[in-house]
Amino acid sequence: MDADRAAWEQCSAARVVPPVQPRKLAKVPFVELADGRLQGVVSSGSDIQRVYVSSITVGTHAYNCSTNNNRPCGGLRGSPCKHLQELVAEAVLQYGLDRVARYLQIDACDGASSGADLMGRLRGRHEPTPAAIVFSRFLRHLAYLELPDTTEPIPELHWFPATGAVR
Repeated sequence: MDADRAAWEQCSAARVVPPVQPRKLAKVPFVELADGRLQGVVSSGSDIQRVYVSSITVGTHAYNCSTNNNRPCGGLRGSPCKHLQELVAEAVLQYGLDRVARYLQIDACDGASSGADLMGRLRGRHEPTPAAIVFSRFLRHLAYLELPDTTEPIPELHWFPATGAVR
């Protein structure tokens, strides 16, 4: 195991955890549990060139949905919009119901079986959060998907320090 770990630490690659269930990436191309939020990019249902950055904060369940240039979603009218509902549904497919519920610190998940069940347990309110960081990570994610498969170091990631290396 130590030899495998050492070999893995030598390459500029990250292990990718496969989704719990298959996902269709057209509607929610990017979803992550990061920065204390469930966050991601959701495609617009009416304009193919528009995307929304949606997020739900851990613990408080404060939510936000806006275009990538911080224009608020018109569907936020005192409750989470359809983009947030789609984000949660895709997060459940990607990470599993239990992991998403634990991450968001949702109590009483016994009997929950879907993202809609999780949405019903959220008690947050709308709180604007900047979309730029999430959208930037989405664009970076897309750039990595366009790279050819390789086991060679990726120069952009080469700055990560190797374990045990002293400079």
